[in-house]
Amino acid sequence: MTFLSEPVDGPAVQTLYAADVADDGYVMNLTHLWAHDPPTNEALTSLLVHTAEVARLTPADRGVLICATAAALGDSYCALAWGGRLSRLADEATALAVLRGELDDLPQRVRTLAQWADAVVRNPAATQATDVDALRTVGFDDRQVFALTTYVALRLAFSSVNASLGATPDPQLRDDAPPAVAETVTWGRGVED
Repeated sequence: MTFLSEPVDGPAVQTLYAADVADDGYVMNLTHLWAHDPPTNEALTSLLVHTAEVARLTPADRGVLICATAAALGDSYCALAWGGRLSRLADEATALAVLRGELDDLPQRVRTLAQWADAVVRNPAATQATDVDALRTVGFDDRQVFALTTYVALRLAFSSVNASLGATPDPQLRDDAPPAVAETVTWGRGVED
């Protein structure tokens, strides 16, 4: 499930595992990885929650940013997990369009968020003031732009740790995603049944 051994058992590890079982019915592969250092997991999660709140991101906004980040990076784990979620939060067509980078027919806010996440992941040094202006046009002030950019960067770090250390997507993520989402995610690590 990852390149690392099972973490040393203890109360913090059991808390992480119990939370997964309560939320999802199983312990996710990435949780086995992050359980090697629960305080790091907690700090990163806290920062993600904080930046999403500061940016006033809706659950669908978060789904768009995460799917676009995952697609740009080639992260199958988050693409499957959040492609399925975004299908439920918005609709399947939106999730597929963001994962495929086919943004032209999406609402302006969704398109702008997806384009920004893609730019932050692929070539952050190439962004322009006009890109930030586009975020302002869809309703984000400068503090929110900073927060949502930090959110994308944190998600990129999260995905990079997962991918680098071999976390494979859980079969449940593939099975819970709409078939078209599962068929679209052809990059990154494959699901191991």
